[in-house]
Amino acid sequence: MEDRQFRNAMGKFATGVNVIATEVEGKVHGMTANAFMSVSLDPKLVVISIKEDASMLERIKQSQTFSVNVLSAEQQKESMIFAGQIEYDQEFKFDRLDGVPVVPNALAQISCEVSGEHVEGDHTLFMGRVTDVKLEEGEPLIFSCGKYRRLEEQQVETSV
Repeated sequence: MEDRQFRNAMGKFATGVNVIATEVEGKVHGMTANAFMSVSLDPKLVVISIKEDASMLERIKQSQTFSVNVLSAEQQKESMIFAGQIEYDQEFKFDRLDGVPVVPNALAQISCEVSGEHVEGDHTLFMGRVTDVKLEEGEPLIFSCGKYRRLEEQQVETSV
């Protein structure tokens, strides 16, 4: 199968949009990602997947901390900034959660310490031990088939 066909198949799976952030030598770095999942409740663990040629890879290895920021439907601009899709002429202002940089107003801010890493294919999987979580109300930003989307409530029909 061709790479494009595989990529298109993976794009059929709708995902939330996240910004991964870390800090190295006093400078905060962020990147948009959708390769994120929860792994365990006890202990509280998540995993992110970073491509081997991404500059974020070495930064997370160096800092040994990262945050996952689940973006709201109103934060498409932030997603595009950290995906390099639009220029941002100011310094982005991050908040902090347990000392780790986080995106302000994200639906979920999750601070993590790296507890393991595993190279598979052209990506490194970073296991993160969750150190803190902050939640906000709102609807998530969704990405599917190469486009940003919003959730729509469905009416559930019941028959008696």
